[in-house]
Amino acid sequence: MRYIRYLILGAIAVALVVVSMANRGAVNLSLLPAPIADLVGYSFSVTLPLFLVILGAIVVGLLLGFVWEWLRESKHRSAAARAEKQAKDLKRQVRRLEGEKHEGKDEVLALLEDSGTAR
Repeated sequence: MRYIRYLILGAIAVALVVVSMANRGAVNLSLLPAPIADLVGYSFSVTLPLFLVILGAIVVGLLLGFVWEWLRESKHRSAAARAEKQAKDLKRQVRRLEGEKHEGKDEVLALLEDSGTAR
Protein backbone atom coordinates (compact mmCIF):
# COMPACT_ATOMS: atom_id res chain seq x y z
CA MET A 1 0.00 0.00 0.00
CA ARG A 2 2.87 2.33 0.83
CA TYR A 3 4.42 1.75 -2.60
CA ILE A 4 1.18 2.60 -4.34
CA ARG A 5 1.06 5.90 -2.45
CA TYR A 6 4.66 6.67 -3.45
CA LEU A 7 3.86 5.78 -7.05
CA ILE A 8 0.88 8.14 -7.12
CA LEU A 9 2.86 10.95 -5.46
CA GLY A 10 5.68 10.42 -7.96
CA ALA A 11 3.24 10.60 -10.89
CA ILE A 12 1.78 13.84 -9.51
CA ALA A 13 5.27 15.29 -9.07
CA VAL A 14 6.24 14.39 -12.65
CA ALA A 15 3.00 15.94 -13.96
CA LEU A 16 3.65 19.15 -12.01
CA VAL A 17 7.22 19.38 -13.34
CA VAL A 18 6.04 18.81 -16.91
CA VAL A 19 3.31 21.47 -16.61
CA SER A 20 5.79 23.87 -15.02
CA MET A 21 8.37 23.37 -17.76
CA ALA A 22 5.73 23.84 -20.48
CA ASN A 23 4.44 27.10 -18.95
CA ARG A 24 7.58 29.10 -18.17
CA GLY A 25 6.46 32.21 -20.04
CA ALA A 26 6.02 35.41 -18.05
CA VAL A 27 2.53 36.84 -17.57
CA ASN A 28 1.44 40.15 -16.09
CA LEU A 29 -0.89 39.59 -13.13
CA SER A 30 -2.95 42.69 -12.24
CA LEU A 31 -5.01 43.23 -9.10
CA LEU A 32 -7.68 45.34 -10.86
CA PRO A 33 -8.71 45.76 -14.50
CA ALA A 34 -7.22 48.88 -16.14
CA PRO A 35 -10.45 50.99 -16.24
CA ILE A 36 -11.24 50.31 -12.57
CA ALA A 37 -7.61 50.92 -11.57
CA ASP A 38 -7.70 54.31 -13.35
CA LEU A 39 -11.00 55.16 -11.64
CA VAL A 40 -9.76 54.18 -8.17
CA GLY A 41 -6.30 55.57 -8.72
CA TYR A 42 -4.55 52.43 -7.52
CA SER A 43 -3.04 49.74 -9.64
CA PHE A 44 -0.88 46.80 -8.65
CA SER A 45 0.60 44.33 -11.08
CA VAL A 46 3.37 41.79 -10.95
CA THR A 47 5.06 39.72 -13.63
CA LEU A 48 5.31 36.02 -12.83
CA PRO A 49 5.93 32.79 -14.73
CA LEU A 50 2.64 31.20 -15.75
CA PHE A 51 3.36 27.96 -13.86
CA LEU A 52 3.56 29.89 -10.58
CA VAL A 53 0.14 31.38 -11.26
CA ILE A 54 -1.27 27.93 -12.06
CA LEU A 55 0.28 26.22 -9.03
CA GLY A 56 -0.69 29.14 -6.78
CA ALA A 57 -4.29 28.87 -7.93
CA ILE A 58 -4.26 25.13 -7.19
CA VAL A 59 -2.87 25.71 -3.68
CA VAL A 60 -5.40 28.47 -2.94
CA GLY A 61 -8.22 26.24 -4.19
CA LEU A 62 -7.07 23.34 -1.99
CA LEU A 63 -6.81 25.58 1.07
CA LEU A 64 -10.27 27.04 0.48
CA GLY A 65 -11.68 23.52 0.05
CA PHE A 66 -10.07 22.31 3.27
CA VAL A 67 -11.39 25.29 5.24
CA TRP A 68 -14.86 24.92 3.72
CA GLU A 69 -14.97 21.22 4.59
CA TRP A 70 -13.68 21.85 8.13
CA LEU A 71 -16.44 24.41 8.68
CA ARG A 72 -19.06 22.11 7.17
CA GLU A 73 -18.07 19.21 9.43
CA SER A 74 -18.03 21.28 12.63
CA LYS A 75 -21.59 20.21 13.50
CA HIS A 76 -20.54 16.55 13.29
CA ARG A 77 -17.50 17.15 15.50
CA SER A 78 -19.60 18.96 18.10
CA ALA A 79 -22.23 16.19 18.06
CA ALA A 80 -19.49 13.60 18.58
CA ALA A 81 -18.06 15.59 21.48
CA ARG A 82 -21.52 15.85 23.07
CA ALA A 83 -22.08 12.09 22.66
CA GLU A 84 -18.67 11.34 24.19
CA LYS A 85 -19.42 13.60 27.17
CA GLN A 86 -22.81 11.96 27.64
CA ALA A 87 -21.23 8.48 27.54
CA LYS A 88 -18.71 9.50 30.20
CA ASP A 89 -21.50 10.91 32.37
CA LEU A 90 -23.53 7.72 31.99
CA LYS A 91 -20.54 5.52 32.89
CA ARG A 92 -19.90 7.65 35.96
CA GLN A 93 -23.58 7.35 36.94
CA VAL A 94 -23.54 3.55 36.49
CA ARG A 95 -20.47 3.24 38.74
CA ARG A 96 -22.16 5.40 41.36
CA LEU A 97 -25.39 3.36 41.21
CA GLU A 98 -23.50 0.07 41.46
CA GLY A 99 -21.74 1.41 44.54
CA GLU A 100 -25.08 2.38 46.11
CA LYS A 101 -26.58 -1.04 45.28
CA HIS A 102 -23.98 -2.88 47.34
CA GLU A 103 -23.75 -0.33 50.13
CA GLY A 104 -23.88 -1.99 53.55
CA LYS A 105 -23.58 -5.55 52.13
CA ASP A 106 -20.80 -8.00 52.61
CA GLU A 107 -18.21 -7.70 49.82
CA VAL A 108 -18.25 -11.42 49.06
CA LEU A 109 -22.04 -11.49 48.76
CA ALA A 110 -21.95 -8.40 46.54
CA LEU A 111 -19.44 -10.07 44.21
CA LEU A 112 -21.51 -13.25 44.06
CA GLU A 113 -24.64 -11.24 43.37
CA ASP A 114 -22.93 -9.43 40.49
CA SER A 115 -21.77 -12.69 38.95
CA GLY A 116 -25.29 -14.10 39.09
CA THR A 117 -24.47 -17.17 41.19
CA ALA A 118 -26.13 -16.05 44.45
CA ARG A 119 -29.85 -16.63 44.75
